[in-house]
Amino acid sequence: MSSTAVTARLKTELLREIQEIAEEESIDRSSAIQRLLQIGLKKYRMEKALNLYQNGKVTLWKAAEIAGVSLREIMEAIKARDIPYQYDLESFEEYVTELLAKRKTIDT
Repeated sequence: MSSTAVTARLKTELLREIQEIAEEESIDRSSAIQRLLQIGLKKYRMEKALNLYQNGKVTLWKAAEIAGVSLREIMEAIKARDIPYQYDLESFEEYVTELLAKRKTIDT
């Protein structure tokens, strides 16, 4: 995987915290920043997916895809947030299609 240098202005306190994390993890500051960005992006995708699902803009499967997680993980997140499940024909069809596709993969 290739890398590209990026310049960003960080508040002194934030940079100090990043440096502390890097030292605790025994990694360089760049690796610490990358790790923290990955964590933040994962959380951002999950929040976005949950909000879209809660507002009825995406199906359960699409929310899982947006979040980059399995159906089970998105369902657990929905349950943890007490977001009501939205059942409609489109969601059910997606669910059945996915199950059948997985079954074919297992059977072959």
